[in-house]
Amino acid sequence: MTTVEAPPRGKPDAIKAVPARHPGRWVATVVVVVLLLMFVHSVLTNDAFQWRFMFDNMFTAPVLQGARTTIIMTILSMLFGVMIGISIAIMRLSPNRLLSWTAWIYTWFFRAIPRYVLLFLVGNLAILYHQVDFGVPFDTVIGRAIGINGTARFLSLDSNTIFAGFIAGLIGLSVSEGAYMAEIVRAGIKSVSGGQSEAAAALGMSRGLTMRRIVLPQALRVIVPPTGNEAIAMLKDTSLLIAVPVTTELFFQLHAIGSRTFQVFPLLVAACLWYLAMSSVLMIGQYFLEKRFGRGFDEPSGKARAPAGVESVA
Repeated sequence: MTTVEAPPRGKPDAIKAVPARHPGRWVATVVVVVLLLMFVHSVLTNDAFQWRFMFDNMFTAPVLQGARTTIIMTILSMLFGVMIGISIAIMRLSPNRLLSWTAWIYTWFFRAIPRYVLLFLVGNLAILYHQVDFGVPFDTVIGRAIGINGTARFLSLDSNTIFAGFIAGLIGLSVSEGAYMAEIVRAGIKSVSGGQSEAAAALGMSRGLTMRRIVLPQALRVIVPPTGNEAIAMLKDTSLLIAVPVTTELFFQLHAIGSRTFQVFPLLVAACLWYLAMSSVLMIGQYFLEKRFGRGFDEPSGKARAPAGVESVA
């Protein structure tokens, strides 16, 4: 039998790859660049901006005090809002129907009412309550019916002091934020496997201890990103305090200067620059917080990183 040798294989030719053409991208890029240049030219050449006047007035003492009030109001409103939200979320997840429905009504009401309207409402609550008392009142119909007269009030406050200015704004923003934070916290808690709570209960841990030590720390991965967005939104919503009003707030001060000098538009631009700067700082903080609490869940391979001290088995 005659064997026929196969011809030697030559080196394969190099593949000539031709990149795909995307003319639409180049057209869109040119359009965007032209529009940006037109906008920059308008900003730099339009005399209505009054840049010198704006910079001379946006760093005055009243405006800096307004920025300080805005930051303090944002921090306090978020702090109280988070505490209210955690409490309402736990009530919402409670097997007790009364607590669950009460929490649902709270979130339904305060999420449905616009914050501007709510601030107006809080600012006028003194019409309903002329005085706010803390204690146990006995001089009521029930007290008189059982033969108890007098009172055990230990503190009385004038409603015109509570439901006005900074305190009224803090109350309105906090109770409104509490409703949104309740839904965020509830979603974070439900993202944690229920088997972990059952295991904690089997070890004898109470419901409160399980929530503090096991559930909430893991839920933070889901809670932190939207909470950062809420903090940024709260910073911007402090401008609504003009409804109360809070006269030391940033936008109130800038608007007052614009109205007094008949230069409204430059001070509106100054307000935009102030909120852009403060929001950018919060965005940077949010980025690092998300990176911190998302460790081990955003690996490039798609697998969660094993905790320290635990070897993964391939």
